[in-house]
This record gives sequence, C-alpha cells and structure tokens, in this order.
Amino acid sequence: MAALASISLLGGCGLLSGGSSQAQQEITVGTTSEPSTLDPAASWDGSWELYRNVFQTLVAFPTGSSSPQPDAAQSCQFQDKSSRTFTCTLRKGMTFSDGARLDANAVKYSIDRIVKINVKAGPKGLLSSLDHVTVDNDLTVTFHLNKPDATFPYVLGAPAMSIVDPKAYPADKLRDDGGLTGSGPYTLDSYKPGDRAVLKKNDSYQGFAQLKNDGVTIRYFRDSKTMVDALKSKQIDVTYRGITADEVEDVRNEKAAGKPLELVENTGTEIRFLVFNPKDPEAANPAVRRAVAQLVDRDALVAKVYKGTAEPLYSMVPTGVNGHTTSFFDAFGSPSVDKARQILRKAGITAPVPLTFWYTTDRYGSSMAAEFQELKRQLDASGLFSVTLNSRPWKTYTEGFQAGDFPVFGRGWFPDFPDPDNFIAPFVGKENAVGTPYDPREITTQLIPQSREISDRGAVSKQFERAQDILVDDVRLLPLWQGKLYIAASDDIAGGERAMDPQTVMQMWELHRKTSW
Repeated sequence: MAALASISLLGGCGLLSGGSSQAQQEITVGTTSEPSTLDPAASWDGSWELYRNVFQTLVAFPTGSSSPQPDAAQSCQFQDKSSRTFTCTLRKGMTFSDGARLDANAVKYSIDRIVKINVKAGPKGLLSSLDHVTVDNDLTVTFHLNKPDATFPYVLGAPAMSIVDPKAYPADKLRDDGGLTGSGPYTLDSYKPGDRAVLKKNDSYQGFAQLKNDGVTIRYFRDSKTMVDALKSKQIDVTYRGITADEVEDVRNEKAAGKPLELVENTGTEIRFLVFNPKDPEAANPAVRRAVAQLVDRDALVAKVYKGTAEPLYSMVPTGVNGHTTSFFDAFGSPSVDKARQILRKAGITAPVPLTFWYTTDRYGSSMAAEFQELKRQLDASGLFSVTLNSRPWKTYTEGFQAGDFPVFGRGWFPDFPDPDNFIAPFVGKENAVGTPYDPREITTQLIPQSREISDRGAVSKQFERAQDILVDDVRLLPLWQGKLYIAASDDIAGGERAMDPQTVMQMWELHRKTSW
C-alpha cells in the first residue's frame, strides 16, 4: 500500500482561515460515552471521541480515508524497505492551546510517557513494535521499531497517540488536575464529569479539519432514552453512541410522521464479545468456555435485542474487513444443548456450572442490560449453567476487569484503525486491551509479526484466518455481534454522514446547521 510507504500532505488542507462571515453557530451533541480519563496516556477506550477533537496526532483519518493522512505532520514516510524506521516532519509554527510550542520534542515526550507510565490495559499495548524515538531537529522525529511493522502509521493515527504539552503533562504519571491542553480543532473550554464538555473553535489550529461550526457542547447521558428524549425536545441537536434498536425505530417512525428528525445509518465495524478470565476457576476451564460457545444463540440475541441494527458475528474480525471468517460457526454450528452437555460431560462436569457475567451500564448504551439478560436466559435454559449478572458504570468497570475481578465480562470494540490486525493484536499478549493476559504463541510470535512485514494490507488474509482458528480453539474471546452505527439528529443539522471517521470516532467539526452554512 503506497500510503504506508509515504504519506504526504493532503492537497487543499492547509491552515484553517481565522475569520468567518457565517453567523455564530454551535452544536450540542449527546452521547452515552463519557470519557474515563482526560489523559491520552491512560486511555484505550471511548475517551478517544473527545481526544480526536481537542488533540492532534501526527497522522489521522479524514472522512473517506482508509489510510492515515498527515495532521500535525507535514509528511511521514518509512526510511527503509523493512518498515522499521518511520520519520515524520511536522508543520511549521504549531502551538498548543496554552501557547507553548508544538515541536518534535513534544512528540517524543508524548510517546515516551505512554511507555513510561504504562497504564494497565492502556495504550502502551499499541506500541509493542516501538524500540525508541529520536528527535532529528525541531520539526523532525523518527520512530525506530524493534521489528517490521507496516501498521505503525495506523497506530500513530490512534487518538491515544495524541501530542501533549510537556509543560502540562508529567513525564512519569497521569495528569490529574482535570485540565486538558491540546492543539486540535477545538479547545476544551470547560468540563464537568458526567455532565458535559464544552468545546470552542481553536483559531490557532493547523491540520486537515475544516470546521463547519464555532463550537460543540457534548452532553453525557447515563441512559439512551433520556438522550433521545432530549433530542426530541431540542435540548440537543445530535446523538451518537448508544441508542437502542427500539430508539432507532422510534426515530424512524417519528421522521415518517413528519417530526423534524433525521437518522443517518453508517456501516459499522463495532463488535461485541465476551472475555473469559483465566483467574476464575470456572472460566479457566476450556470445556466450560466451549460449552458456552456451543450454546449462545446469536440469531436470537440480535433479533430480540437489536432488531436489525446488528448481525451475528462468528469471528473477531468483522464483515467488511479483510480477513473476516466464520470460524466460530464452522467449529460449533448451530446452538445445541446436547452438544454442550457432551462437552461438559467429557470433562467430568455434571452439575450446572455457576458463572458470573459482568457488563457496563453506561458505555455501550442501554441495550447492554437486555443483551446480558438474554445471554443468561439462553444459558440457564440449557440446565447446564447458572448465570449471575452484575454491572457497573464504565469508570469502575474498567478498574474491575483490569484488576482481574470479573470471571466473564462483555466488551465492545471500536477499531483503532481499519485493518484486521486491530481486531486480533489488541486482545493478545501479556499486556492487552482487555486486561487479562492471553499469549497464544503462534499468533504473537509468528502470525502477527509475519503480517506486519507486508505493506500491502490486502494480502494478509492467510495470517488472520489462521489466527482466528486459534482463537476458536481457545475460546478465551467469544464474538457475539457486529453493529451498525446511527446518528440521530434534528432535521436542521447537516454533516452526520461525514462525521464518523474510519475509527468510528465522531469528527465534530463536520456538523453544522443547514440554515447557517
């Protein structure tokens, strides 16, 4: 892929013009995805949706782009054919929102502190191929890799790699004063946890984003019904992340009845899956995990809970991404109580297996409770399991699974970048995004390293098909479904169809009022 060998500045995407003859316009957006932290060094989750709009990365993914393009960088390229030395040259004259200079030293500092702080289940897991970073001059930074990695430019586009001001962010610990200093399209004017973030246009921003509004207020809702009601009553202009299937249908019906609402449907690469914790004596048993995989009825789950807004998923790599397979269906076929019973009996298990399933109440929308109730119903009805359900808000939920406290828990995944690597690599290894060490050696030492030597990302199917067969054998991760993405908005709001980037992160700058743009 040529974009991996050399990334040049997009034509026509220079400095944002400082003035505007348009009327002042601001947008209010509702979401159920509240940040877990304001510090990029700690986040490998939905906090990225805020980061993308207030920080910059060297490269990023403009709407319609499937490969990274320069943002804070003027240009980036590999210096060698083995994809082990990657150099970026920054734009001139860049500053942070506090006026401090953004230069190559700031880039190195930002990446180094991710590695040094090393938050559990944090973004250091994305940097497994990085050996060290050097500053060549004020505007040039080079990443030296410890092995070939053709996906490294994609990694640098992840919002966790946001560039921070060295004066505002400690080198060896997380920033904890509730502040945020970036260089992105917006500045954070104010932030109240659990309530709202107020973003204002950053007039000193340099990058590819072309702002179509003057500011955005992001309101954080505990449940999607309250959020959709706020949309209907015009307290907010746009919703994203977390509306249920019933609410999607409700918005459709309201629109059909002439109400001033719009619904934008996007092809999604969001996936949902279960994680089995080997610290738990029941979940550690392969027979227990395989029996669960044999019983779960994905068709019933998506029909009852998601009603056409999701489809069954039988591999960790979703439909539409290179390397997708149906490995779990090939191995287990249709749900079968008899086959599950045989799996358990063969392992000497005759009594119903007690399992505790955990889910988060506020990260993935209000449907999570109904989804886990349906999973419990399916497993309990078999007579082979006795499932207990527990839940927590996302902030304490992440603490729980990172500490290894949950026997079985639900996770969703919105891709860091559109490549099959990002649906396998984050979940394996001693340090991974789900907080439970899982090191299938063939995947971590052979298949992923082999695939990362291939710059043509369309030619890596063989490695990822084999990796998914291994995941099926282990059943440490059990894929459930793949979802579609919906943006509901007032009918005077435009830009929703362009607002989701390939990482399924909302680019707030694309939203605007039809009457004033």
